Amino acid sequence: MTGRKWSIAGQLFALQVVVVTLLVAAATLGVALVARSDARDAAREEVLAVAETVARSPEVAAALRTPDPSATLQPYAESIRVATSTDFVVVMAPDRTRHSHTDPTQIGRPFIGTIEPALAGQPFTVVNTGTLGESVRAVVPVRDTGGAVIGLVSVGITTEAINRELLEKSPVLVAATIAALALAGAGSWLLSRRLRRQTHGLGPAQITRMYEYYDAVLHSVGEGLVVIGPDRRIALINDEGRRLLGLPADAPLVDQPVTEADLPAALTELITSGQAARDELILTADRALVANLRPTGADSRALGTVLTLRDHTDLRALTSELDSVRGLTDALRSQAHEAANRLHTVLTLVELGRTEEAVRLATEELALAQQLTDQVVGAIAEPALAALLLGKSAQAAERGVELTVDPTSRLDVGTLPAGELLTVVGNLVDNALEAVAAGEPPRRVRVYVTETVGEVLVEVTDSGSGLPPDRVADAFRRGWSTKASGRGIGLALVAQVLARRGGRHEVAAGPEGGTVFRVRLPVGVEQPT
Repeated sequence: MTGRKWSIAGQLFALQVVVVTLLVAAATLGVALVARSDARDAAREEVLAVAETVARSPEVAAALRTPDPSATLQPYAESIRVATSTDFVVVMAPDRTRHSHTDPTQIGRPFIGTIEPALAGQPFTVVNTGTLGESVRAVVPVRDTGGAVIGLVSVGITTEAINRELLEKSPVLVAATIAALALAGAGSWLLSRRLRRQTHGLGPAQITRMYEYYDAVLHSVGEGLVVIGPDRRIALINDEGRRLLGLPADAPLVDQPVTEADLPAALTELITSGQAARDELILTADRALVANLRPTGADSRALGTVLTLRDHTDLRALTSELDSVRGLTDALRSQAHEAANRLHTVLTLVELGRTEEAVRLATEELALAQQLTDQVVGAIAEPALAALLLGKSAQAAERGVELTVDPTSRLDVGTLPAGELLTVVGNLVDNALEAVAAGEPPRRVRVYVTETVGEVLVEVTDSGSGLPPDRVADAFRRGWSTKASGRGIGLALVAQVLARRGGRHEVAAGPEGGTVFRVRLPVGVEQPT
């Protein structure tokens, strides 16, 4: 069983304690060495000043010329030593013979140490070992009135005395060191505690593994994922999210405000609303996306919102086709019911012997249906669009609306992708049928489709109540509908096709009231993949 691994906060705390301890120890050692050096420098200056003062004293020069210099110089030197707190004051002859010393037994014996520079007339300081041990000493020449060197004065402080003085000051240094360690330790502990809270007590290996797993999931998940921070800035977006939103892979989106990112207007509005959303349809230039927006947080703290995106483009296309098929099925069911009634009527007329009336009734209906079929198929060579218009005419007839296809319409096969034609024409016709269905008779819808120079023109005219000019822009926005229960997606899908192909739309008043929707789709535009 392995022990519990240290968290990154614990490791950082231990490292900081070691580093701070080493730094404080090094600093303390440095301060001690500097203090020792300063103490020696101060001792050099002190002994040199005392020695020069004694050497310049007339009493010393006079005593050196007497037969017994020690009688005068010994008490004088001792008084100077006591007064200056030095360790020795030695007055000697040029031949090193001592005339004074802290230890009277050393008087008359030779001085131990360097004196040559002083004999040459130059005062100096040096560290030498003598009868009292190692000391910092100064040697200064004593001159007569003619300037000749008649003696030497040496004043010194032992190294032991210097070190003792430093030790007396060491409690201050130790206290400062302990205070520095305590302060640094407390700061490291507080930093470690904050880091532990932010990393949830995880260790480096756990954080690395978590990052690798999360990164792998974000790049492999099949849904688009966008994380928005509390400040409405993009905190994260995965590869699928960039693809679905049509954003370049190298676009700098992270930490960018949502309002400044190149996002669809509907998606920006959804995010900035601050409201949660479930299965909200978002239309981009070439896709139909389903968005879910949920706030997220941890430990009662709001962390922002998470947006997930799913591509429903193909599903929406299939749904649209299914709606068309369902509408055609309902229309065919109604026509079958009507045909059965007419067939029964024809059979009854035949049984009654009224054959001519039966033939006339049957051929009138057949001629009308065949005329409409010939008209549509003759004008529209694209089979999918022709079938759509025939189905819409059946739906229109069932709802009491007269749907006609302009006889001058012309469209060859393959001019535009069939799916885009069905989306544009189907939604425009559905919108026109809704506009006239609730109005007063006559209810008419006219469809005109033709290919002009470099584009396909689709024109749908209805006899409804008309569309106010200030509502034209809203009509092609998702969510707008004239019906209370409408989803407002039909014309938005048309706008999506126009944006994808670089087309345009026009809305005008009809010649007999109502509205004319005119859409121009460029031919030969390369579709995005």
